[in-house]
Amino acid sequence: MTQNSSRRILTFPAVHPSEDVSPAVLLQAVINICRIISTYSSKSFPSHNRIAREAIREIGSLLILFEDFQDHGSVLTESVVLCLSEIYVCLQKIQFLLEDCTREGARLWVLVQSKRVVDEFQLLIRSIATALDLLPLASMDVCVEVREMVELVAKQARKVKIGIDPDDKQTSMDVHLILSQFEQKIVPNSTDLKRLVTRLGIRSWTDCNREIRFLEEEMEKENSKENERQIMLLSILVGFMNYCRGVLFDVVDGPNVESTDIKYYSKMLDCLNPEDFRCPISLELMTDPVIITTGQTYDRSSIQKWLKAGNLSCPKTGEKLKSTELIPNLVIQNLIQQFLHNGGVTSSKPGNRSHDLRRTHVTRSSASGTEAMRMLAVFLVEKLSTGTEAERNKAAYEIRLLTKSNTLNRACLVEAGAILWLLNLISSKNPTTQHNTMAALLNLSKHSKGKTLIFESGGLDPILSVLRNGLKMEARQNAAATLFYLASIDEYREAIGKIPESLLALVGLLRDGTDHGKKNAAVALFALLRFPGNHQRAIAAGAIPALTNLLTSDTEDVVNDSLSVLAALAERSEGSNAVLREIEISSLVKMLISATSRAVKEHCISILVSLCVNGGPEVVSDMKKMPSLVQSLCLLLKEGSRMSRKANLLLGILCDRRKRSSTGMLVSSIRQELVIHLAAPSNKKFPLGLQMSNRASKVSGSETVSGSETSYGT
Repeated sequence: MTQNSSRRILTFPAVHPSEDVSPAVLLQAVINICRIISTYSSKSFPSHNRIAREAIREIGSLLILFEDFQDHGSVLTESVVLCLSEIYVCLQKIQFLLEDCTREGARLWVLVQSKRVVDEFQLLIRSIATALDLLPLASMDVCVEVREMVELVAKQARKVKIGIDPDDKQTSMDVHLILSQFEQKIVPNSTDLKRLVTRLGIRSWTDCNREIRFLEEEMEKENSKENERQIMLLSILVGFMNYCRGVLFDVVDGPNVESTDIKYYSKMLDCLNPEDFRCPISLELMTDPVIITTGQTYDRSSIQKWLKAGNLSCPKTGEKLKSTELIPNLVIQNLIQQFLHNGGVTSSKPGNRSHDLRRTHVTRSSASGTEAMRMLAVFLVEKLSTGTEAERNKAAYEIRLLTKSNTLNRACLVEAGAILWLLNLISSKNPTTQHNTMAALLNLSKHSKGKTLIFESGGLDPILSVLRNGLKMEARQNAAATLFYLASIDEYREAIGKIPESLLALVGLLRDGTDHGKKNAAVALFALLRFPGNHQRAIAAGAIPALTNLLTSDTEDVVNDSLSVLAALAERSEGSNAVLREIEISSLVKMLISATSRAVKEHCISILVSLCVNGGPEVVSDMKKMPSLVQSLCLLLKEGSRMSRKANLLLGILCDRRKRSSTGMLVSSIRQELVIHLAAPSNKKFPLGLQMSNRASKVSGSETVSGSETSYGT
């Protein structure tokens, strides 16, 4: 039986039969589900083996009864149908329980929830017994043997008192003992630890990784409900399993992590428009998509504000809501995460804890998870420093996974000294090792102390070396993204720009990289342009021709990012002159008119305004000869947004809506308005809301660059 992936574990959304269902159809449905449950007799139960098999045995006996009903054509009276309906609901829930008890990746969680699982089994078995007691067997055409068997099953079900299996109790105690050792900063015995996870059926790196991924997914779901107690428990278990994965298993078996999911979602992404990932209310990228009763999807925070304002209709369709229930749209959430992953971006809004799986208050009860991570960090750094080539590669890979979205893990690994050893390893001649190492450094560069250690440890040169000559394109892409994070610090931005090879290497990636690489290179360039001295250097490195070539890309995000950097370069006279040499004004106007993306339109207007200011009267005169430009700008005035204000500014220039006595006064007036409307280069928007604040040098936390709403990751 295929597991219902949309159902949360240990939830039991049973479907009640409709009142008009025919008795024969209902009986067949009961028989079918009994047969499905009977197939679980051949499955392995890492925990709750006794009570699960007792339930399977009793339902196997019921199957004989119901098949007898069907074979003899027994008359199913209204009272019989009522009993069968109750039994059918109970059987669905038992099937869900059996699915959960045999689910790969959820073994530790099901063990930890032992009392809940056992209580649910007992409740359902007794509920079936109650329904059997009400079954009017005397008035039905069944043989004496079957009738006696049913009475026996009902009697046994009423008396069932199977508690938590003694083996499960011992395993739970062993888990708590290990957690206690972590809390007391005692390194657990690896042999005892291996024996423990083997009892749970966790026998390989992949098994262990499945457990971690499941626990992290559960944390995502609990975050949306702000269930701090469950989040803390899950956080502790993630720390426990991370330690087991890193310490107990020397070989990463099976395919690369998430490779199957990536291929699946990548196929789906090819058929979707990324604009569909924006909330219809806020027009921002959804971070917690939920479905309302009309079937429309919104970001949770936006639709909650709508409902709290007293609105009881769908904002998009106007249809009246049957209820205010919000159901997480896990499919869209996974697609958004994969979309961001493919673009080099991982969502990380401040205040949205769902993307920071361990950002909880560290109390005494959660200290075991924290200490487990610290011990694992020390273990991995030791492997980096003294291990074989294979051990160092595996350690780099573990660090890459651990630091992808987790601030605590980053802090522990930075504190343990991982950065210096990763920098030593980055020159490896093994392409996989270099890729894993560069990805790990990228993730650690998101940590405020990580940036400092990378820079002060002489990390710029080896990172630039990978950017230029990385053995894999993925490593080059990650090197560019790392420069983006380092460039959030003022002095590092200046230092990177003074190295001629840095801007040349980024321009090289713009030319020959994948779409992912081009996006990362563009973002890194944009960050470096926040230092004024880097503008001329970027122009000299050939940034503008390379960016211009990308404007014909089929990938909207690449076009948007390229325009954003061009807009930043055009704000200075030398940049405007270089843009005018490479791009026809008419091409920019056509792009503005034909673009469907608001961001692309806004960047086009910004460039045109800068060209007017820096290019002189001839440029203004050329634009005035394009009536389609004025018409397009007039349409944009209705938007009431920052883009409309920029459109109004450009219209003012073209229509001479100024009192002036000379061209110089006109330019001066426009420049004053540019300060208001165009702001600094640091306020340019990137796709899906990526925004670098003018507070970028004051990095807070390790998930974001300044106040930006997204962060680049591997």
